[in-house]
Amino acid sequence: MRLDGVYLPSFNNSFTHLSYSLRKNFLIIGSAHNLEEIRIKERQGVREIFISSIFKKNNNFLGINKFRLISDLSKKNIIALGGISKKNINLIQLTKSVGFAGISYFQ
Repeated sequence: MRLDGVYLPSFNNSFTHLSYSLRKNFLIIGSAHNLEEIRIKERQGVREIFISSIFKKNNNFLGINKFRLISDLSKKNIIALGGISKKNINLIQLTKSVGFAGISYFQ
């Protein structure tokens, strides 16, 4: 299909994609909410992991301290996700995140 990459959501625990031959610069990214899911994403061969929720107070809420703790346990590129606004964007600099993503921030 000549795809450039794939996104593996946090609930995807499959390793079947590893049996396929992939294009040279094929990018695999994924999301996680806790350390167990981060470890699964690492075994799935993702290059970057979206970790949520850093600020949005939902079922997956981590807060900045817990976010930092679990993101420090991975050598993968971490991208902050969840509840990011212009008021709290500077707090992301306190983490090792290489970037951030969000819908409400860009609306």
